[in-house]
Amino acid sequence: MHIQKINEGVCALLDPSGLHVGNFKWVNGQWKFKAVGFGPEGQVMPGHGPLTDRHNACFDRLDEATIRAQFFKD
Repeated sequence: MHIQKINEGVCALLDPSGLHVGNFKWVNGQWKFKAVGFGPEGQVMPGHGPLTDRHNACFDRLDEATIRAQFFKD
């Protein structure tokens, strides 16, 4: 799992295999997770993908250990 900064208000979330599974966006003083998936022809599908159940989850800070524990439970 990796959090990759895109710009000051957006960070991409990559799963343990390196797949882009969503973005964190800075909204109203908190980080809000936006899940993404990909359609059959590779089109981006907002609100879909393996972390759909975590769409709109909020965090006060982007802590990789906390996110890993909540999003990628073994």
